[in-house]
Amino acid sequence: MSLNDHLRHWLGAWPPREKLHVVGSELRTLPGWDGHVLPALGVGGPEGAVLSVPPPHVARVAAARSPQEVPALVGYGERSWFQAVYRWTTSPAPLEDAGEWLPATAPRVPEWLHPFGGEVLVAVDPGTGEHLAGVGIKRHDAYGHELSVVTAPAARGRGLARRLVAQAARRVLDEGAVPTYMHAVTNAASAAVATAAGFPELGWTAFGVAER
Repeated sequence: MSLNDHLRHWLGAWPPREKLHVVGSELRTLPGWDGHVLPALGVGGPEGAVLSVPPPHVARVAAARSPQEVPALVGYGERSWFQAVYRWTTSPAPLEDAGEWLPATAPRVPEWLHPFGGEVLVAVDPGTGEHLAGVGIKRHDAYGHELSVVTAPAARGRGLARRLVAQAARRVLDEGAVPTYMHAVTNAASAAVATAAGFPELGWTAFGVAER
């Protein structure tokens, strides 16, 4: 599997044919990994970007003067436009494992990890059993799985997040998919975790209509 396979399936087309290639995809009308619809979703790199929207809205979105117009054009005017840094890896950092894979419904798994389903990666304090950090996997399709990590405030600064992200990325690759990672442009802490875990910043972005 490759990143191209994932983006072609997730967006409906890849690579882009122009600086901003607006395409129609029925996937933009269907619930995603968490049951929410993303009515406009795009990924862009140095050679251009693909913005995926429901087929009936392609012409209007392509003619939009500003990204901020897009939520209303696709029928979700109450939502905002988002932009994030988009990363992926095929060579995670060789960091020591830091967590244990558990079913998302297991008693020791914190509530925020429940929506991911399947198995999630959890790090706990060996003495107290207290949850320290965890990674959930957004299984967008068979080709690309996005990692989401959260560390408890008291456990930050120990390098847990980067170890967990690298560990989860190795698992995704073993399953035949490409691990991806997204973070807000201004989130320096998340950017540092991604870089340390082996997800380089290559000038790519993800953008679209926010879930809420």
